Amino acid sequence: MSHANSSLRAIIYALVANLGIAVAKGLAAWYTGSSAMFAEAIHSIADSANEILLLLGLRQAQRPVSNEHPLGHGKAIYFWSFIVATMLFSMGGIFAVYEGLHKLLHPKMPQSPWVAVVVLVVSMLLEIGSLRGALAEVRKVQGKRSLTKWFRVSRQSELIVVVGEDIAALVGLSLAMVAVLATIVTANPLFDALGTIAIGLVLVLIAVAVGIEVKSLLIGESADPETKASLLNFLSGRPEVAHVYNLITLQLGSELMIAAKVRMHEGESAARLLADINKVEAALKARFPMVRWIFFEPDVSD
Repeated sequence: MSHANSSLRAIIYALVANLGIAVAKGLAAWYTGSSAMFAEAIHSIADSANEILLLLGLRQAQRPVSNEHPLGHGKAIYFWSFIVATMLFSMGGIFAVYEGLHKLLHPKMPQSPWVAVVVLVVSMLLEIGSLRGALAEVRKVQGKRSLTKWFRVSRQSELIVVVGEDIAALVGLSLAMVAVLATIVTANPLFDALGTIAIGLVLVLIAVAVGIEVKSLLIGESADPETKASLLNFLSGRPEVAHVYNLITLQLGSELMIAAKVRMHEGESAARLLADINKVEAALKARFPMVRWIFFEPDVSD
């Protein structure tokens, strides 16, 4: 299963779920007048737009190399992932906080709030399905790491964004449910407004966390620690290589660039040295298909 296919599947799961949820929430918010439901509707609309941007990012990341972009366009997915985090922060979080404060100053009791409850239950089921789909794709690349550790070290920004969105959505739906039920029980619209503010704050926190991770990728990160260790072990174990002085890796979307400074075993001639280097490079690319560029520097000291 390729990196791109796993990410594409997770994004499609989230897009289908969020489109359906956005329509249901929007109709419920219009019918009931619940600000918590309105905040959730805006959240789902923003999430749907985010998935479309991630699909755009995946497409742009596959564009071929050019004179202006000799290392390809793989990092385009990081740019669009950062834009998504910004939209989640602004359209989702800040707007929800603003709407909650507005309702707090101008309270209004929602109409037919049980309609909102039904929509929230259906939305939670759809969101759980989306999150399960995303986590299924994460498990294919997660290895033995915990989800928290994977989030910190993963280089798949699109999967980070989708999982973060789904978790934010489930937490937001839970808060909206509590707010609507409290409003029904107490007949006090204050809880609806407080629930809206809480949803906004959750979205802001998750958007900031996702944004920090993606920003680091956008600036430039090495391969994840497990992949880098595997690369180093592979090079060190090659019969042509006597010692690896340094190994630099750079993640470019789903592809890797590596620069290796090594001491080769003594060869009979320069031609033999070049042949050994070519052999190592071919074996490296065969073992690690994500490696697109290799810069090999033979030396006798670090």
